Amino acid sequence: MGSLEEILTGFQVAISLEGIMFVLLGVFVGTFIGMLPGLGPITAIAIMIPITYGMDPALALVMMAGVYYGAVFGGSTSSILLNAPGISGTVASSFDGYPMAQNGQAGKALAIAAISSFIGGTISVVLLMAFAPMLSSVAVSFGPPAYFALMLLGLTAIASLSEGSTLKALISAVVGFMVATIGIDPQTGTARFDFGVPRLLDGIDFLVIALGLFAISEVGYLVINRFKASFASAKELGSLKLSKQDLKDISGPAGRQSILGFILGILPGAGATIASFIGYISEKRISKNPEKFGKGYIKGLAGPETANNAATSGSFVPLLSLGIPGSGTTAVMLGAFLVLGIQPGPMLMGDHPDVFWGVIASMYIGNIFLLVLNLPLIPYIARVLTTPRPLLISLVMMFSLIGVYSISFSTFDLYLLLGFGVLGFLMRMFAFPAPPFILAFILGGMMEQSFRQAMTSSQGNLSVFFTNNISLALIILSVLSFAFPIIQSMRQKKKQA
Repeated sequence: MGSLEEILTGFQVAISLEGIMFVLLGVFVGTFIGMLPGLGPITAIAIMIPITYGMDPALALVMMAGVYYGAVFGGSTSSILLNAPGISGTVASSFDGYPMAQNGQAGKALAIAAISSFIGGTISVVLLMAFAPMLSSVAVSFGPPAYFALMLLGLTAIASLSEGSTLKALISAVVGFMVATIGIDPQTGTARFDFGVPRLLDGIDFLVIALGLFAISEVGYLVINRFKASFASAKELGSLKLSKQDLKDISGPAGRQSILGFILGILPGAGATIASFIGYISEKRISKNPEKFGKGYIKGLAGPETANNAATSGSFVPLLSLGIPGSGTTAVMLGAFLVLGIQPGPMLMGDHPDVFWGVIASMYIGNIFLLVLNLPLIPYIARVLTTPRPLLISLVMMFSLIGVYSISFSTFDLYLLLGFGVLGFLMRMFAFPAPPFILAFILGGMMEQSFRQAMTSSQGNLSVFFTNNISLALIILSVLSFAFPIIQSMRQKKKQA
């Protein structure tokens, strides 16, 4: 931890009148952007870079950091209410958040998301302040073999994400892997599976797949079941008050995932998306009631919401300490640092303590603002569920189409969105789970890149994965993690027989 004087310098920046105003502006804009599918913090920060030119660097970066973690905080709203993730880091929040909203507990689901996000964000900021210089060296020690093993460990979660049939979950994951390989090979420059379509050379954007499999497929389901009972009425939206049992259920996942999410956030390439999936999966693995997950279970919402916000703070460790962006958003943040004349890295803490500690200190205040902003607005936000079904279907379609079009301004992506919507609808009809598809797509590219880098550095020797202590430990954990739920399922079937 830095000297007390440097830390106080940071808090002086954060709690000044200007600092508070810029933090408030950042988290407000971030929360709003996070609710709208397609925009995300990358777009918001990129737009703000020219606006902040000439400003005090500390205040400008405080505001942009607020946009980042504010977007992750607010992204759960559309995931919970509409099953349309605002950002990729909140996809896992829809697994149990959306069923809660359908069961007339939209208010409780949003309150749990807000409180879990606040806990995850606050605890991770404490860890960031305490361990940022030390933990940056841990991130550097993860070479390609260790990254491949880490991605492999994440993939073993497919068995946990299966909703009944492990075979169907594996088929879904294989299709996800296949989609991840579409585009130009980053190592050889060879076009793969583009079918002669130039638009596919850049691959398929994650948001196209996420909104297609979840939002558009949900629209199809609503249309098919349009004569069934509609969503919860205004009287059934539920109270925001959480019982002692609810708070007890939140406390375990919040404590565990704050630490796990922060650690995953430190690793370049992991980020909030992977942290949220692993947060959900790990809670399901250790739960005494895994069958409740996916049906509106509090722990299934609290886990990923805590993890993704904790990972957001963790991603600032390699950015501030090493000058290495850990995600797409922090890569844009790196550009913002350079435009403002600040070079992040080992010398940042000594040369610009006001920036280093100011950004960290502002996160304390930002998380409080986020909780104060979101909790009072929940009753009004939740009223989206009282919208007549035809209008709601139109709104979901409109936000999904605008969100995808705003990324690339390509009509081809809109056709892809509809195509994945049809695929998601068919998967839902035939009980093929969508989460393994998403997880395989996210990890597929990084896993392939890490494997090929490891093979290149070792001249094709597979022993590189077993001579590295970190990768060996992760591979052993992967085997155990994949085998355990299958063995457990076989035992249950024998008992039932």
